[in-house]
Amino acid sequence: MQMKDPEEHQVKSKPLQKCTERRRKSKKRRNQIKTEKSHETGVESKSSLMFPCRPGYGQLGTKCLIKANHFLVDISVSDLSHYNVKIIPEVCSSKTRKAVISELVRVHKNTDLANRLPVYDGGRNLYTAGLLPFTYKEFSVILSEEDYVTGGTREQEFKVGIKFATSVRMQQLRELLSGKQVDTPQEALSVFDIVLKEVAAQSYISIGRNFYSPDLRKPQQLGGGIESWRGFYQSIRPTQMGLSLNIDMSSMAFIEPLPVIDFVAQILGKDVHSKPLSDADRVKIKKALRGVKVEVTHRGNFRRKYRISGLTSQPTRELIFPLDEQMNMKSVVDYFQEMYGYTIKYSHLPCLQVGSQRKLNYLPMEACKIVRGQRQTKGLNEKQITSLLKFSCQRPREQETDILQTIEQNNYENNPYAKEFGISIDKKLASVEARVLPSPWLKYHDSGREKEHLPQVGQWNMLNKKVINGSNVRYWACINFSRSVQESTAHGFCQQLVQMCQITGLEFSQEPVIPVYSARPDQVKKALKYVHTTALDKLDGKELELLIAILPDNNGSLYGDLKRICETDLGLISQCCLAKYVFKINRQYLANVALKINVKMGGRNTVLLDALSWRIPLVSDIPTIIFGADVTHAESGDDSGPSIAAVVASQDWPEVTKYAGLVCAQPHREELIQDLFKSWKDPQRGVVYGGMIRYFTRSSSKF
Repeated sequence: MQMKDPEEHQVKSKPLQKCTERRRKSKKRRNQIKTEKSHETGVESKSSLMFPCRPGYGQLGTKCLIKANHFLVDISVSDLSHYNVKIIPEVCSSKTRKAVISELVRVHKNTDLANRLPVYDGGRNLYTAGLLPFTYKEFSVILSEEDYVTGGTREQEFKVGIKFATSVRMQQLRELLSGKQVDTPQEALSVFDIVLKEVAAQSYISIGRNFYSPDLRKPQQLGGGIESWRGFYQSIRPTQMGLSLNIDMSSMAFIEPLPVIDFVAQILGKDVHSKPLSDADRVKIKKALRGVKVEVTHRGNFRRKYRISGLTSQPTRELIFPLDEQMNMKSVVDYFQEMYGYTIKYSHLPCLQVGSQRKLNYLPMEACKIVRGQRQTKGLNEKQITSLLKFSCQRPREQETDILQTIEQNNYENNPYAKEFGISIDKKLASVEARVLPSPWLKYHDSGREKEHLPQVGQWNMLNKKVINGSNVRYWACINFSRSVQESTAHGFCQQLVQMCQITGLEFSQEPVIPVYSARPDQVKKALKYVHTTALDKLDGKELELLIAILPDNNGSLYGDLKRICETDLGLISQCCLAKYVFKINRQYLANVALKINVKMGGRNTVLLDALSWRIPLVSDIPTIIFGADVTHAESGDDSGPSIAAVVASQDWPEVTKYAGLVCAQPHREELIQDLFKSWKDPQRGVVYGGMIRYFTRSSSKF
């Protein structure tokens, strides 16, 4: 959300009235066009948005020029054509559907397609720059694909019907970019997004809206046979500068293309060339390798590829299999020697199982190498996550260099798809006028030595200050999950934290309800319930208000488990502290933790001085709620996990400093918040309104 400057709300309402009138007419026209279009073509209409009129431009602050990760785009093509695609037999995989259309274009481009180079979205829609020489045509396509079960290739015939649906007019897009108030031509923008996605897919591995390559930057080893690749996100968007290509860098974990034996050695963290594997080792390797594609290396340049389905329970030297239908048996060692002249060196290791369940094939680990370009879909451990975050984190100058290198490497000007659709992209980062707004004065409690403060360069501390509203913590306890922290050390840390909270302005009881309780990290649920129940008994039914938890520095899933149990099972506010800060107590760290505790317990650290003086534009004029909303999606590789929508709302007008929050699960990768506001008919009460926004407006005592 962008806050308006004080001058901006002074702009007269006349331009806004004109905008409202134009919107009304445009909405009527849009609905009419949608109805006509759906009747004529049967194509599902795409929703469109309209840019709101900006009432004015602020003047406060120091003007400056900044660079944005946007590249201006010019479109020279006239109109686009939209075709419906039907593939028989139906294919569930988008990748396979794209392969079918790609093969169709390869075979028929110079003949039936009249040299047109279409783009396909992987579903029902195909687009061309201009018309094809037919309104409907059916093609026969024979697709050859690698079969990771048999290690060979398989051929399948498809019937593809291509039917003209409608023309995608460019006039509306040009009017939008020239500054006119029109609907956003969402379909035209989607076409160019598909074109640029096709451009990138030719050189990179496509995962969602991101594209990855080991050539963008040298892969970084994360440990355990996993490495991080650099990639980028791209999206074409209409802006006030014109049409723009947004590029942002990203990172993702991939499996290293190692010989399988080396990969196994990294997984186990030991040499596997001489000693047999234990049952625990074999289970760990089987879990890590299942589903991974490998290529054989014992047949020279003939590199068949397979997908691993399992691991043998016996070492290679003990494995035999039926050679023919007469059940003549042959050992794996003898077979590889006689068939390929290959002597198996590490026969103490198990074999990889590939193929179908009906007919399993055995491949020695030493004769296989992991195929490059497979993302790691299994969870990363704490060390790998830390390494990935370190690799991903960049200073602005480094990120600028990577983005410019990506644009250069993409070579848009020479790409056949970009040429076909008349797309040219500037190679310079877009320059944007910006203003550094003056810092606001902050108000603290009058009992502190420093009652007001002006932050410098966005930074300030709590020295000589007290929070404006300190919370009251009467009943608290501490659990120590770190074996390296003694109970006396944990108690001493808690006492210093309590002292800092009191100095900061909180009312905080000196001693915990029960002594510091030490527990093992793998028994977090049991420990939390014990502390909660014990405190409840000691307080004669009163609830524990705060739990301080000391965690090991590398705690894996402990933090997430603790937060989930406290917030969903026990209804308990918690504050976690790492063991390294317990050993080396720092006053600045303690002050930061005190501020977090105060807010969690319902206090307020500071408010804007302008809010107390009723000088915040718009907000101070009438009772106002400020909302914030965002959606967090499941991590890459999770194809089914729900997205989590979060909404916060201010509760203390006119200061608008204290916020309450709500979270809600919704369908996977759904960006629009589904329960933001909703209504339904009740047989008794009539139309009922609800949703996350409605919850805040009902529960706030101010409104």
